[in-house]
Amino acid sequence: MLDYHKEAERYDASRGGEPRAAAAAEAVLGLLPDGTRRLLDVACGTGIVTRRLAAGRDGLSVTGVDLEPAMARQAAARMPGAVVLGDSRRLPVRDGLFDAVSSVWLLHLAQTAEDVRTIVGECARVLRPGGVYVTTVDKAAAHNVGSDIDAVMASRPRRPARDAAALVESYALGHGLVPAGQARFTGRGQGRSPRRTIADLRRGWFLTVPPGGALADTFAARLAELPDQDRPRPEPVFSLRAFRKPD
Repeated sequence: MLDYHKEAERYDASRGGEPRAAAAAEAVLGLLPDGTRRLLDVACGTGIVTRRLAAGRDGLSVTGVDLEPAMARQAAARMPGAVVLGDSRRLPVRDGLFDAVSSVWLLHLAQTAEDVRTIVGECARVLRPGGVYVTTVDKAAAHNVGSDIDAVMASRPRRPARDAAALVESYALGHGLVPAGQARFTGRGQGRSPRRTIADLRRGWFLTVPPGGALADTFAARLAELPDQDRPRPEPVFSLRAFRKPD
């Protein structure tokens, strides 16, 4: 598991920076109903997407919440007075306060299926009737672009996809939310190169391949044999789902 305290300083640069953030924010905003005035961005991280959400629609007030203090500090620098510390499983927000809730690149990090169910329930709880919850789903699958890097890494142990679209929809339905749309966006600047993938292996990006172990070393050696070590392969395409809280 990545240490997000250590990752905070380099997080944006290693994940597509502003172009990726712009694509994500545009896609989320496209799923919000007209008249949305208050949005909670759960697990806002460094606030790079959150700030673009706030700037992307006139009259929209956005609050960010994140569990990791180092991430939240960066978000607060981008959005002074609009970021709070909090656990997505116990949001520090009263019931029905927001017109919309977003969680971008969060659910895949949950340790258990029950954690995902709880997070979705919390997002539903803080929505007003008629409000919309928007979340990314199937994140790991988005990175499988059919490249030679994917072929090398195909035999790595797999972690259950906590954010599988069908599972997330079932949790949403269980908390009284109904499907309300979907969208896709490209992860700009995130096409992997062999050299970058080796670096990701060594810092623990692949959760089931501990850095420094024999398996990581084997994958790194095979990746080092690929051609065009610095050429990015195709970029991932991420999926969003929207769910509405009935009036």
